[in-house]
Amino acid sequence: MKYYLQSLFIIFPSLVFCQELPFFVNQSSQNLPEIVLQPTNTMDMRVGDVNGDGFPDLVLAVEFFKNIILINDGTGKFLDGSHRLPDKKAVLNEDPYPYYPYHDSEDVALEDFDNDGDLDILIVTEDDETNEYYLNDGKGYFEDVSHQLPVKGVSNAVIAHDFDNDGWIDVMIGNNGQNYYLKNDHGKFLNETNGRLPLRNDITQDLEANDFDKDVDLDLIVANEHENYLLINDGTGKFEDATTKYINKEYRNGETREADFADINGDGEVDLYFANVNLFQKYEPVQSLLININGKFVDETLDRLGFTDLHSVLDADFVDIDNDGDLDLFYQTFERPRIFLNDGKGYFKDITENTFPELRGMGMDIEVADFNGDGLMDIYFGNFKTGDNLLLQVRK
Repeated sequence: MKYYLQSLFIIFPSLVFCQELPFFVNQSSQNLPEIVLQPTNTMDMRVGDVNGDGFPDLVLAVEFFKNIILINDGTGKFLDGSHRLPDKKAVLNEDPYPYYPYHDSEDVALEDFDNDGDLDILIVTEDDETNEYYLNDGKGYFEDVSHQLPVKGVSNAVIAHDFDNDGWIDVMIGNNGQNYYLKNDHGKFLNETNGRLPLRNDITQDLEANDFDKDVDLDLIVANEHENYLLINDGTGKFEDATTKYINKEYRNGETREADFADINGDGEVDLYFANVNLFQKYEPVQSLLININGKFVDETLDRLGFTDLHSVLDADFVDIDNDGDLDLFYQTFERPRIFLNDGKGYFKDITENTFPELRGMGMDIEVADFNGDGLMDIYFGNFKTGDNLLLQVRK
């Protein structure tokens, strides 16, 4: 199905602007293999060139099932590459949980952990507390080295960067309980949580990194089911809680599923978005779009987004989808994905009904990339209990 948009004059409070809106073709049934068209639970995804052929592939964390690799043929058509991951083998006589020997996969990191020039995979799990770690053989086939991970936990989030600036990719894992810092010591992970992270019990759902204070190291926003907080890196991978200095308490409460750093209004300062839901904690699902003004975050959600409590948002990403130099907003709700265009000054217009009006389903993750190499950004929607969706952007 094609979704076509004419140029529109979009009227927003005190602003009028004319934008050429993006044009997408829904290529799900044509370009995706059957394994992701079935009603499985795609919880998280990462884009990367898994097999070294120059094309962006996808790694999917799939709840209660074998995780999935999708190999891109270069045209935006994906083949099932799940055989590149080893099958799990049952080693117990009785199943300890209903989906054994697979796991409650929740989040995935795709990085070169052993510094050999290819991308490796680390997946964290929730209910059964069994994380997965796979090393790439250089051709996009993976060896299970999960035994090398020194920690386990009820985990929903993972992020991987060189936090201590030593040239090796470290890992942080967000847990129901204490979060973990795993230092990468020349390919070996060491649990160095004590001394690097504040010691506190939370229900962490997301971790996002950015050089917030512009000192050439990566800082961290921790998104929780109760109260979010901001950690500042001292440059050596040791983090201090600086939340109260930058974010008022009323702006960081909520059941947050996703946090994003982004320069929303183009002023060169990093802003924040908290995607909130009304699920387990029963907070009002008030979205938080926080603008960085002189180093202090100010809530401008209603003015810039146009609403606060219309939707529970499970995932959100800021990407320049229309190549106009500003960051647009995608998010997934319990009902459907949505897309908002940025006017260049950080004010957003919902164009979902004109762009992909018929897409429905509870979305868990969004990945935006140029999957077919035409210079335009495409969208992959990972869904819960329904098939996934691939939308390719095309020129009119």
